[in-house]
Amino acid sequence: MLRRIASHLYWMGRRLERAEWRARLVNVNYHLLVESAPRGAEPWGPLLAITGERDAFAARHGALTEETVLDFFVFDTDNPASVRSCLLSARESARDLRHRISSELWLELNTLYLDANGWTPTLLASRGVFDFFAELKERFYRVVGVIHGTLPRDLGYDFMDVGRSLEGIENVARLLDVKYHYLLPHVEDVGGSLDLLQWAAVLRSASALEAYRKAHGNMIAVDRVVDMLIFDPTFPRSARFGAERLAAALERVGGGERSADGAGAPLGVPALVYGLAHGSARSAIAGGLHDYLLEIENACDAVSVAVFEEYLRFE
Repeated sequence: MLRRIASHLYWMGRRLERAEWRARLVNVNYHLLVESAPRGAEPWGPLLAITGERDAFAARHGALTEETVLDFFVFDTDNPASVRSCLLSARESARDLRHRISSELWLELNTLYLDANGWTPTLLASRGVFDFFAELKERFYRVVGVIHGTLPRDLGYDFMDVGRSLEGIENVARLLDVKYHYLLPHVEDVGGSLDLLQWAAVLRSASALEAYRKAHGNMIAVDRVVDMLIFDPTFPRSARFGAERLAAALERVGGGERSADGAGAPLGVPALVYGLAHGSARSAIAGGLHDYLLEIENACDAVSVAVFEEYLRFE
């Protein structure tokens, strides 16, 4: 496959996944603010701390308010990682690939792109933040459904899956870190009603609350939340599920085979898969959850660089 085509497919998948997770990050922070009073002076600061965009935000906005943060993360086309910018970029990649993707996928992406062009803070205010993000979540579900239902499982699909998997692994770690940065509870608060309310909001943001309750009941336990979102091999938004999907896609791209423990997968993925397959929530929390999540994000960055150098770089 030509590197240019592979690059468009990879970035289309990655930008779509990033747009969805950016919306989820904003949504979870909004839920936390609504459901529990913030202790910090900057309740929206965690989003900038997690994404590393405090300087980029400060260059275009003054006060750190709900309005300015929503503009930066959702509407701002000068921010290449905003939801709108990611959708515009994904649509441009899709336009260059119309001969390789299904007409259904092009229609869904183009319609979402046109709607995103019409987004304004006034529209968000009139709709309400909850309704806006609820509808946006449904739109992303439709896009993913069309991808799964209309695209052949060829190398093009694999490159798109590599992008989506890398972005998903990294962002589920960031999602958990929203909770970490939002409120570092006092010792007496750990396990209390406020702490558990926030963990439930994190599960809802990953569409995982119902699955969690079916597996563990209504009692929210932090180690079980971390286990579901990081280590669960069956939950499709968990980091482990994404890492195994990433390894399988890269095997097919590289034309290689993998042993049962993943030792034959390329580009540093085996270490990531092995760590997630043999780790546990209790050990991650005991060793420092924030540091463990950063390790996952750094591993994704390393794999991303290797994929670009091996398959996507073209002059």
